[in-house]
Amino acid sequence: MAEPLFDVLILIARPAAGKSEIIHFLKNTPPGQRQERFHVGTIDEIDDFPMLWAWFEEDDLLSQMGHARLHTTPDGSFRWLYLWDLLIRRISLEYHTRLRDRSAGSQPATTLVEFARGKQHGGFRRAFKHLSPELLRQAAILYVNVSFSESLRKNRRRFNPQRPDSILEHGLSDEKMQQLYAESDWAELTGGKTAGTLTIQGIPVPFVVFENEDDVTTPGGAPLGQRLEMALGQLWELYQRFI
Repeated sequence: MAEPLFDVLILIARPAAGKSEIIHFLKNTPPGQRQERFHVGTIDEIDDFPMLWAWFEEDDLLSQMGHARLHTTPDGSFRWLYLWDLLIRRISLEYHTRLRDRSAGSQPATTLVEFARGKQHGGFRRAFKHLSPELLRQAAILYVNVSFSESLRKNRRRFNPQRPDSILEHGLSDEKMQQLYAESDWAELTGGKTAGTLTIQGIPVPFVVFENEDDVTTPGGAPLGQRLEMALGQLWELYQRFI
């Protein structure tokens, strides 16, 4: 690889753990510093939340028109469990489309893939099965670790009812949070390790855990930068073994 950059950085966690705040911080870091400190190039973000939100909006419009909802129930649940899998496949499709259309002379880019999963709908184990092998071969995983109680606290705090479609300000009810995200399978997948390699579809994918129980992501600034630099530096050392 010509540039010392992550090709694909998968950023996962419970909701409101700090993923979007990390991406916001990276986007606002000068390009040269972002590459040197964090091994991240021009950011190409793929988040499944806008895809999911579009389904709810479309279903609401269909209901207003007197038609059946396609994806969701009126109380805000998916009609079928496999729709969670479809979102992951949409992420892979989006990745391949953007990669195809990226011009040869464009600035070195890092694709940031963001999503959250809980045990109730199959967890990360199930989600990983639906990422394309081509994406996985270029990927490293940064898991933002918070307890469910911290995820719940931040979800309440960030929710802005005037902007429910916002990446940084959307939220879930406490009931939905409990149902969907109270349990996570991340520790089971990694054996409780804070860094290492996961074998996904036969492909080794390095991972590092970014600890955020103390919520360094909300205030941002230098403390976030320092912790992120350490985590991504460790992840970069692992990543280099497979590129």
